[in-house]
Amino acid sequence: MAVTRITSRNARFQVLQTLLHNRTKRHRAGEFIVQGVRPVSMAVQFGWDIRALLYDAERSLSSWARGLLAGNPTAEQIAMAPGLLAELSEKADGTAEILAVVAMRPDDLERIPVPHDFLGVVFDRPTQPGNIGSIVRSADAFGAHGVITTGHAADAYDPKSVRASTGSFFATPVVRAASPRDVAAWVETQRSGGVPVTVVATDEHGDAGVAEFDLTQPVLLLIGNETAGLSNTWRDIADVTVSIPMAGSASSLNAAGAATVMLYEAHRQRSARGA
Repeated sequence: MAVTRITSRNARFQVLQTLLHNRTKRHRAGEFIVQGVRPVSMAVQFGWDIRALLYDAERSLSSWARGLLAGNPTAEQIAMAPGLLAELSEKADGTAEILAVVAMRPDDLERIPVPHDFLGVVFDRPTQPGNIGSIVRSADAFGAHGVITTGHAADAYDPKSVRASTGSFFATPVVRAASPRDVAAWVETQRSGGVPVTVVATDEHGDAGVAEFDLTQPVLLLIGNETAGLSNTWRDIADVTVSIPMAGSASSLNAAGAATVMLYEAHRQRSARGA
């Protein structure tokens, strides 16, 4: 494939900038920029559509970068002036060797597999994209089948979210649902299909401690907004509310911390059952 060269802040460069900073235009284009060796490698490994690969026109590329370019012959190759690539890299310590422009996948709950040992996470109205990425990373680490965000808050495709996931974003389905009711209808469909998903909310005033509740059954864990917690709609939908015991002066964990504790406990219980 012929190489496209960008040496100035032309219209193409400005479009690439919008993929970083403008959520509306990013979703309209259906593309996002991936930064970092591991996230780019994971996007390729898990079969995401690589639309373009951006690299420094003046730099001698590593064997990894050369292999990436050779292994994705349908991706547009864009050689950029170092300063322009540095702006898109958003790195505090230099410039990324290569960036990828990747096609988004649809916000379709059917992307999430629901086996009989289903484990999923809902993050209600997230405000910090980094927290989305951290929860996706924990979900991947502890064997969850998918992460759902609800509402029109932070964007899972924001570069901060993708970076915080350290590549797990590409291994674990992440889907945005417009409202809790959409997710509730999806849960009912799974139940009708033979998977009795229990919806488990987290709150400091839970019906039981997390370690006392059976998380070996198919469960969908609910994590609330960083400031306001779970909405009343989600509280009504939940089948049970559990709490995370606290030993210090803090009354609660942040969203990513709470999700990690819940996912770890589910993994611990399931591993013990299988031992």
